[in-house]
Amino acid sequence: MPLLKLIREQLTSAIQLLSNDVDTAKVQVELTQNVNHGDITTNAAMVLCKFFELSPKRLAEKLVEKIKNFEEVDKVEIAGNGFINMTLKHFVWTDELKKIVALGKNYSATNIANNQTVHIEFVSANPTGPMHTGHVRNAVLGDTIAALLHKVGYKVYREYYINDAGRQIDCLARSVYLRYLEALGQTLPLGAFEGDVYPGEYLIPVGKEIADRDGDKWINKAEGDWLAAFKTFSVNAMMQLIRNDLTELGIIMDCYTSEKVLADTGKIQDAVAVLEKNGDIYTGTLVPPQGKVDEDWEVQPQTLFRSTKYGDEIDRSLRKSNGSWTYFAGDIAYHFDKYSRGFTQLINVLGADHCGYVTRLKAAVTAITNGNASLNIKLFQIVNFFENGIPVKMSKRAGTFITAHDLVSRVGKDATRFMMISRHHRTIIDFDFKKVLELSHDNPVFYVQYAHARICSVFRHALSVFGLSEDVVKDTGHIEIFTEQAEIAVIKCLANWPQVVEQSAINQEPHRITNYLYTLAGVFHCLWNHGKESTRLRFIDVKNKTATREKLFLLIGVATVLRDGLELLGITPVEEMK
Repeated sequence: MPLLKLIREQLTSAIQLLSNDVDTAKVQVELTQNVNHGDITTNAAMVLCKFFELSPKRLAEKLVEKIKNFEEVDKVEIAGNGFINMTLKHFVWTDELKKIVALGKNYSATNIANNQTVHIEFVSANPTGPMHTGHVRNAVLGDTIAALLHKVGYKVYREYYINDAGRQIDCLARSVYLRYLEALGQTLPLGAFEGDVYPGEYLIPVGKEIADRDGDKWINKAEGDWLAAFKTFSVNAMMQLIRNDLTELGIIMDCYTSEKVLADTGKIQDAVAVLEKNGDIYTGTLVPPQGKVDEDWEVQPQTLFRSTKYGDEIDRSLRKSNGSWTYFAGDIAYHFDKYSRGFTQLINVLGADHCGYVTRLKAAVTAITNGNASLNIKLFQIVNFFENGIPVKMSKRAGTFITAHDLVSRVGKDATRFMMISRHHRTIIDFDFKKVLELSHDNPVFYVQYAHARICSVFRHALSVFGLSEDVVKDTGHIEIFTEQAEIAVIKCLANWPQVVEQSAINQEPHRITNYLYTLAGVFHCLWNHGKESTRLRFIDVKNKTATREKLFLLIGVATVLRDGLELLGITPVEEMK
């Protein structure tokens, strides 16, 4: 069991000796930020004092008497505000390092989810072109959240929702038709690519492929004759581009669900029928929310969903006066389809521009599942791209955008993924190509990878000097107790890894992982620098194989956690910097 979890369980048992009814959910056991305050601190007395009807200090005094008996604790003190600080015995850190090396990636693995299933829908970019940089943060964020949830015991299902039934698909088909005409040598009228079309050159090969397949079959035909065929072909072509983009990012979806198929198979009607049966549908008119514009709003009688019954600010339109379903109706059908397939824990990753959609969608899920399913929506902010500090302006409609493929080709999959989750998802990311590619500690991707590469270089040296490989060092029997402060600082950081993973998964915040890896890299690089000044801290002592083996044992622990963290982020640890 990881050290912090072990201490917390012992502390919980001590608290329950005072009362079996106490709720310890808010009790935290964490590493201290200042070595003068010991090694581990807990807020137990602060958060439980009201329950016990004692002052924080008095409750802390009672708990200290219990904590003194913990085998791992050397000294325990009460801070002035009621926090309890523990200093652990040196053998604890050495034992924890042994545990890390023995367990490897399993050191951070837990099953707090007890194999529950969770469904996560992310990316879901409109199939009107290849993925661009605006989609990449969504893709990496969703995929990493899925990996984190899997790490703590969830069965995770990744899904992409294909928005292939809206007006934008008609625009796509008309754009491809123009490229089809071009491929057959037709002269297009001036301004043909202006207005409601996609002028991007990525559609040129799609038009040519249809021309090669069908020849002049569609020339001079009415739009109604070719539109459906061009829509199907174009969407399939765009989805193939998107699948390729996702693969380059290291993302594999379990399922792709089509909006058009849901509509064509009557799933919208099925969902509306359920809502109607529950009394959540009526015919009425809507007043638009003050200061807002709702694209589905009309001053005419419509089919409305009683969204306000479930916490929304207004009821929502499901069917327009012309009889067509609103986009929201399709979304309800899609989430009902998820529920019908057995999913009750749902996560959607959406851009911050969808913030106005959150309440209504949660209301719909509650209504359509009778409260049996929960929906968690993760909203993420935009990414600003810079070239040497100058903003890069992009427009998908004009065809002037950086594709996901271009981004990965330039900086690599690993740097792309790391940067896209380097900040909290509600924080804007500034992505400067120059900084992401520079080799310095200011570039977090390089800094973390360099730490792992340095360890690999030490092992290459150790192999040439002593014949010590990582496997040989792992088989080492007796390890001396580490007492050097710089070495213990590294082990402390390693000991925090399982808790970081668990909290990242619970809060669905992958940036905690990147932040931790940067911190661990910093502690390791600091130890490296200490070795330049102190022979006792050098990893290789050419005159002492035993001492070298013990130092290398510590490096295995660091490498183990770095690899675990990077691979959790979908990043390949490098063994040598190029």
